[in-house]
Amino acid sequence: MILGILSDTHGFFHPALPEAFAGVDLILHAGDVGTPEVLERLEALAPVHAVYGNIDGPELRRRLPAELWLTLDGLRIWMTHIGGRPGRWAPGIAARLRQERPDVFICGHSHILRIERVPSLDGMLYLNPGAAGREGFHRVKTCVRLHLADGRARQAEVVHLDEIPEASAP
Repeated sequence: MILGILSDTHGFFHPALPEAFAGVDLILHAGDVGTPEVLERLEALAPVHAVYGNIDGPELRRRLPAELWLTLDGLRIWMTHIGGRPGRWAPGIAARLRQERPDVFICGHSHILRIERVPSLDGMLYLNPGAAGREGFHRVKTCVRLHLADGRARQAEVVHLDEIPEASAP
């Protein structure tokens, strides 16, 4: 199974996303979607699960949960928008991670791409896909393709959206 993971689109659907997510089985959006149209365009590529972020308005907050738990290919995945990072978790996140023990924790918000195993949490995979939108301080727009097999996250491919030749952001 291949997951397409992104965050912080802030209403911008990057023209390289169709190529970046070609062949994915499922798309996960870790919040700050921005507009329903972004979700609709992602849904044309593959089924989508998303959470709302701090910039998302009432329409998206009615449609999306603040957090999401999924079991995919035997892996327990927890996704929320504001999670912090290993060593600097957002309030309440560390305790929940210790208690719930997901195999994969996905969050956004920081606009900083970061993927790492967390030894203190049984090797849980922490994944922040960075930001795929134009808003924010980041200079590189990113998303991630995560390969799952045999109950493990096997490979994470970072996609630099502006480097896909056919992509030319308006």
